[in-house]
Amino acid sequence: MVLGLGAKPSVAAEAERLRAALEQAVTIVAWDLGFREDLSRVDADLAIVLGGDGSILRAAHQMGYNQRPVIGVNLGKLGFLAALTPEQFLATLPDLAAGRYRVIEHLMFECRLERDGQRIWCELGLNEAAVLAAPPFAMLRAHLYVDGELVTTYSCDGLIISTPVGSTAHSLSAGGPILRKDIAAFVVLPISPHTLTNRPVVDAASRVFEVRTGPSDSGATVVVDGRVLGPLDPGDRLIVRRAEACFKLIEMPGHSYYRTLREKLGWGGSLSLNDRS
Repeated sequence: MVLGLGAKPSVAAEAERLRAALEQAVTIVAWDLGFREDLSRVDADLAIVLGGDGSILRAAHQMGYNQRPVIGVNLGKLGFLAALTPEQFLATLPDLAAGRYRVIEHLMFECRLERDGQRIWCELGLNEAAVLAAPPFAMLRAHLYVDGELVTTYSCDGLIISTPVGSTAHSLSAGGPILRKDIAAFVVLPISPHTLTNRPVVDAASRVFEVRTGPSDSGATVVVDGRVLGPLDPGDRLIVRRAEACFKLIEMPGHSYYRTLREKLGWGGSLSLNDRS
């Protein structure tokens, strides 16, 4: 499958440039540059995603519980998931067609909203679930439960529950730790906590996380992987747990996890004792 956001001129142009090489190397069973097709019945060995990490998130949501291995061609900015440039992708295409690659499985989660004992919605996610304070963006009071036990009440601008894949996204920007992507764990991170002793917590993916808000937090917003899903009213239960589905990312030879971090985060520099700047 070839997926991407063709509404962006750069993606549409690159897709056409790569198409001839792709058709010579592999059999294309789906070509969707709008993220509109139902992929549940498409019989494919892998998905080639053209774009940035946002496009890979869209592809993961589009595949739902029928995840296929994904390789990303970076046409965006940083590209933690879409790690290959178009030229690198063309160079590795023979290995890809021959099956000379490794598939790394990554944690996904289900985010479920319950109100008065009824399920309102349930969403599959890859990066993170976040509860953000409602306008006029007063302090949020978020009660966190793990496996039914009250952990603490955060006074903060928001609360993020992130997977290892999401640890280099919103969570990292808010001061969270980087987790290796194949670790089975979640990061719980308050955004701008009022109490300085509140720090990120890393816990096992086998746990069930629940967030409830206080009476004054009506309209707090739930965001999953950058998509606004709706308000969280007082008394609602937002439950985050590990999903049965796993996101499958293809790793080509020579493109390791730490190499990606080193290149994307600018870790390639070195300090010298003679540097005075």
